[in-house]
Amino acid sequence: MSNPASKPTPIPRTGLEVLRARYLRRDAAGQVTETLDGMFRRVAKHLAAAEQRFGQDAATFEEEAYRAMSGLDLLPSSPILMNAGTGVGALAACYVLPLGDSMADILEAAKQTGLVFKDGGGVGIAFSRLRPRGDNVSAAKGVASGPVSFMQVFDAVGKTVKQGGRRRGALMGALRVDHPDIMEFVACKEKPGVLEAFNISVLLSPSFMAALAAGNNYALVNPRTGKPAGELAAADVFDRICKCAWATGEPGILIEEHMSVANPTPELGSFETTNPCGETELLPYESCILASVNLARMVRDRQVDWEKLASTVHLGVRLLDNAVDLSEPPLPAIAEASRGNRKIGLGVMGFAEMLIGLGIPYDDRRALESASAVMRHVRQEADAESCRLAETRGAFPNFGRSVYAKAGPRLRNATRTAIAPTGSISMIAGVTGGIEPIFSIGLRRRNILDGAEFFDIHPLFEETARREGFYGDELVRRVSSVPSIRDVPGIPDRVRRLFRTAHDVAPEWHVRMQAAFQEHTDNSVSKTVNLPREATAEDVKKVLLLAHELGCKGVTVYRDGSRDGQPLSAGAGAPAARKPGTRPPCLAGNTHKLKTGCGNIFVTVTRDASGRPQEVYVLHGKAGVCSHTENEALGRLASLALRSGVDSKDIEHQLAGITCHLPAGIGPHKVLSCPDAVAKVLRMEREAGDPAGPEEMHSANATCPECGAALSRQGHCDSCRCCGFSRCG
Repeated sequence: MSNPASKPTPIPRTGLEVLRARYLRRDAAGQVTETLDGMFRRVAKHLAAAEQRFGQDAATFEEEAYRAMSGLDLLPSSPILMNAGTGVGALAACYVLPLGDSMADILEAAKQTGLVFKDGGGVGIAFSRLRPRGDNVSAAKGVASGPVSFMQVFDAVGKTVKQGGRRRGALMGALRVDHPDIMEFVACKEKPGVLEAFNISVLLSPSFMAALAAGNNYALVNPRTGKPAGELAAADVFDRICKCAWATGEPGILIEEHMSVANPTPELGSFETTNPCGETELLPYESCILASVNLARMVRDRQVDWEKLASTVHLGVRLLDNAVDLSEPPLPAIAEASRGNRKIGLGVMGFAEMLIGLGIPYDDRRALESASAVMRHVRQEADAESCRLAETRGAFPNFGRSVYAKAGPRLRNATRTAIAPTGSISMIAGVTGGIEPIFSIGLRRRNILDGAEFFDIHPLFEETARREGFYGDELVRRVSSVPSIRDVPGIPDRVRRLFRTAHDVAPEWHVRMQAAFQEHTDNSVSKTVNLPREATAEDVKKVLLLAHELGCKGVTVYRDGSRDGQPLSAGAGAPAARKPGTRPPCLAGNTHKLKTGCGNIFVTVTRDASGRPQEVYVLHGKAGVCSHTENEALGRLASLALRSGVDSKDIEHQLAGITCHLPAGIGPHKVLSCPDAVAKVLRMEREAGDPAGPEEMHSANATCPECGAALSRQGHCDSCRCCGFSRCG
């Protein structure tokens, strides 16, 4: 049970903005009608209803669940917070759908994907069963177009059907390394704007890894016939994977041997892919319901509070098991598979804050020992609670066909633990996502409701700085403008060492930390291995091989700056210079009239035949304070950037918020300056020309669809640390 509290734990400012923007209920006019306390009460009451089915004390469970959530000790994933008690039945965060080789199979899977997105879930799909490009299609006496071409169908579904009406659908696309189209798949996201709804991963087989170690070729297999279809040098394929991951952050890898050994029901099938963020490997039609323990709240007097951690885990398992019974999946096949195995995934967040509370730097041997000890405790207590539930509620229906039937306890749930990226819920809790290190000590954030900017300093760093007497406005500005505090003056060395950020931690430590948690996790661990901008493809290779060596089930790398649209090259180095394209002889466009403090301004944006913005013209209706020459320069520079391939959202982000001494208007229509007016026009043009609306995201440029800031990666999850936007729960 959570420790009693007289009132809920305060939510950080960014967390409140995230809640108001995406979680709290609204009326028909779009006005927020639910309080924070009301949301926690709604979720707790709904999940307590399952207790009654087994003749147990629903009122006591409701109060325990409410206290744990309002105290930020435990938070379920976004679908539960958003949907529980609202009439929307789906409570699972992620699903895996099967994909057969016929056209009927493909279209059925696309339809099912849309239905899952409608209810707020993400989808993993293995494309390994599709026949390769150029293979026979006997019925049509033609040739197949291959898996990558059909991925575009699902990409279109993901862009069109938003998850629960709130965010674009998220997909994981996986392909076996022995598929004949593997090289095309590896490079399928090389060009910006392609397959934006997808994260992609290559499933590495044991035979491939053996060939790689021996320097040999390996066989490709046609999935239609099951017969050999040529061979490739394992080293060439692995090099290509590493170079693409170096350039774009994708593909990630899935390691088949480590996934399969942890399969609790091998008689029912084998794992071919994971959910979009990579923390749960699932059989076809399975789903996983997730929640996370806030480890930052499990420290007392510089020691882990093992008793509180155990009681929180017990509550988390019970809460998730209740959610399995109460969830109403979008497809009957999902309901059957999900309730047959009753998989849940209880994970953690705020691990970096736990380490700080213990006085241990992230890249320290003691941190690995703490990770192992904490996750071992979580797993043991989760297993114990699942056993207790099995005694009163029964084991999961497929228990007799599981590995536990021969050797192991009776369990209510086939899996109990998984570590998700916790993109949004960690912002609500005010801690780092999952097991990631602190991303940065300070950030300049943008309020997603009114666009105002403010400095956001990590609370534990601020507390330390105030206590030790080096806190001040200049320090706040400095730490908010750099990714690491290692060169910020005035900070004691021991504090620098303790507050290590993702940019300070060597790639090897990221992998070792993931492996330490994976050892005691049933499902997988969502984790990003951060690499510095100057890293090479060879550095990526070392990371992937170390992940395989240490028993990780998969791994994702992200090289700083690798998602800014730069072209793929063979190794590290500066991106190729952008050069402006030739202006077409005739361009059509729209002119927008806005009121500024200097009079009316007319901003014209022209587009080429494909609809891409090409030029910006800025003209004042009459002479004013602003110079015509300055506005002409503003338009010319914006036009040069557009014709050079810079995304209009990047230009918009640079200009938005610039303020002169004569702003005009109020609220969202307030124009702060001429550059701010141009930014507003670019946004209006982008939204008018994009049917997906303002939340659509151009992943190749990794910019936030809400505030325009750079997105960062946690596992396979894109999140904005400035305004709180996240593709994941």
